Amino acid sequence: MYAVIKTGGKQYRVAAGEKLKIDQLPAEVGAEIVIDQVLLVADGDNLKMGRPLVSGASVQAKVLTQGRHDKVRIFKLRRRKHYQKHQGHRQNFTEIQITGITG
Repeated sequence: MYAVIKTGGKQYRVAAGEKLKIDQLPAEVGAEIVIDQVLLVADGDNLKMGRPLVSGASVQAKVLTQGRHDKVRIFKLRRRKHYQKHQGHRQNFTEIQITGITG
């Protein structure tokens, strides 16, 4: 059984027991969260697709960690113009483990 969920402006295909890193959610480590923006639920040959969301479907998850990704370095250069710009960015994330899918 798997589902397609939407969180943080992105879509993820998830199944029970999977771990994934998503955009940061305001939740404590160890907390149980419920994601109710489910776009698709598949159980074998039984497929439920929402327009846009599947009514009554939800995904339960447990928050494992809060952290930051590796640094992405940005370097801009205009040749022969004496212009260089260095910049860095670290995106925050929440690592979750899917505990169950209902719907």
